Amino acid sequence: MQKTKGYVSFVLHAHLPFIHHPESDDYLEESWLYEAISETYIPLLTNFQKLVDEGVNFRITMSMTPPLLSMLDNKLLQKKYIKYLKKLIELSEKEIKRTAKDERLNKLSHYYFDRYSNDLHLFKDVYKCDLISAFKYFQDIGVLEIITCRSNSWIFSYSIYK
Repeated sequence: MQKTKGYVSFVLHAHLPFIHHPESDDYLEESWLYEAISETYIPLLTNFQKLVDEGVNFRITMSMTPPLLSMLDNKLLQKKYIKYLKKLIELSEKEIKRTAKDERLNKLSHYYFDRYSNDLHLFKDVYKCDLISAFKYFQDIGVLEIITCRSNSWIFSYSIYK
């Protein structure tokens, strides 16, 4: 009996429920988007660029749902994300001063100051507040395949090649 070789393909799934409240400057649920940008999308883009710069041959498939794309493209949410980062930078500056006598906490405060300052620089200056185009760049050079899906579906792809 001959064994068939198979491959498992994991697809990154990018989705958030649509949340947008133009009537409020500080709506708690919008922070889900801001956290996802800082903790997922900017790090993905940064690492994709590092891999390209290092000449690593990689291929990634990633789904991006319509609600997420709509929020990433929303000019007001982009401005609110910048405001969100500026608040975190201000808070981390205060923490740097407050923890000056505690080396461990001060180091952590510096980490967050640097991280959020870098996120602000990347979002505003490098990506011009347009993460969709940043992901599209990697699709255009052939290392990222962007797919869509229904917002409420889970993506897992299992393929067998003979």
